Amino acid sequence: MTDPAGPGLVVVLSGPSGVGKDSVLAAALARDDRLARVVTAKTRAPRPGEVDGVHHLFLSVEQFDDLLARGGLLEHAEVYGHYSGVPRDQVERLLGEGRTVVLRTDVQGARTLRAKIPQALLVFLTVPGVDDLERRMRARGGDDEAAMRCRLAVAREEMAEAVRFDHVIVNREGGLAAAADELLAVIDRERARPGRVPPRL
Repeated sequence: MTDPAGPGLVVVLSGPSGVGKDSVLAAALARDDRLARVVTAKTRAPRPGEVDGVHHLFLSVEQFDDLLARGGLLEHAEVYGHYSGVPRDQVERLLGEGRTVVLRTDVQGARTLRAKIPQALLVFLTVPGVDDLERRMRARGGDDEAAMRCRLAVAREEMAEAVRFDHVIVNREGGLAAAADELLAVIDRERARPGRVPPRL
C-alpha cells in the first residue's frame, strides 16, 4: 500500500543494543501497513528465535563482501566484530512504491545514513538509564561477560549520540505500546510536513 500522505519516506530507527528497537518496530508495523521494514544483512550467527530473511539476512563474510563490492549496500559497518549493512535494492524498491521505509540500524549506521540521505527522519530509541539497559541486555542472553562489558561500554557512548537525532523516544519498562504510539505519531507528523521532498539515495 502506498503512502497517501505524499512521497516515500525513509525513517532510520536507531539506538543502543538492548533498548527494544525490534519490539517497538514490530508493534508499529502491526498497526500501520504503510510502513515497510528493510531487512538488514548481518555476518553474525542468528540469535535464538531469529529467522533468516525475517529478522536479518544472515550472510557469510564472503557473501557480504560480494554484495558490498557490487554496490549493493546503502551503508555498512563493523559492529561487535561482525559486519552489518542495509541492502540498497530493498530501499529503492519500497521507495519506488511510495512506502514509508524503516531502516533499523546501529548508531554508526545512522550517522552514515544521515550523510547519504539528508531527507531521512532519524529516530533514537533509548531507555531511562544505563542500569535499565544492562538489565535488559543480560535478560536477552547470548553474550559472555566480556562481550557484555563491551556492549555496555559501546551503549554508553551511543546514548550520548541522541542529541544528533530528529526525535528521541524513551522505551520504559512495560511501555512498549506507548513507545510504538510515539514512533507512529512522529512518522505521521513527518509524512504531513508541508514541502517534504522524497529521499534521494
